[in-house]
Amino acid sequence: MRATSKRDGLCRGFSLIELLIVISIILILAAIAIPNAHKQLMLAHEQAAIQEITTIHKAETQYQAIYGRYAQNLVQLGPPVTGADGAEAANIIPKGLADGTKSGYIFTLAGSPTGYSISAVPEAFGNTAGRTFFSDQTMVIRQNVTAEPATVNSPELK
Repeated sequence: MRATSKRDGLCRGFSLIELLIVISIILILAAIAIPNAHKQLMLAHEQAAIQEITTIHKAETQYQAIYGRYAQNLVQLGPPVTGADGAEAANIIPKGLADGTKSGYIFTLAGSPTGYSISAVPEAFGNTAGRTFFSDQTMVIRQNVTAEPATVNSPELK
């Protein structure tokens, strides 16, 4: 039986050049994947914001059916701090949304005697999301692709 030596090529490891090539390939793949992952995360935040606006529309419809008027703010749609549900805290939407910040967006609800308006603005435009949204009692969601908040005159989301 013969002893194995490095010259036989059986105990050979990776060379420094081979390791550098593998690391370079990993870095190139990471450079491609990370921006795409960030873009997908922004799109997910935007889709979540659209869903939350739909949730607020449903909550406003329910609130109006119960109390005969639209809620003036998100707190009125949210759960009460203490005590029973009522017009000042109807417990229709979750606390996170009633607090006004969810899924990388800041939500604002403003009620009026004849309706309401919803604004959704990214916490950090271009970082958490790349669109702002607006809607009102017509339930048409509008968007703006700049940092300027969307308004009733912004293009409709298709």
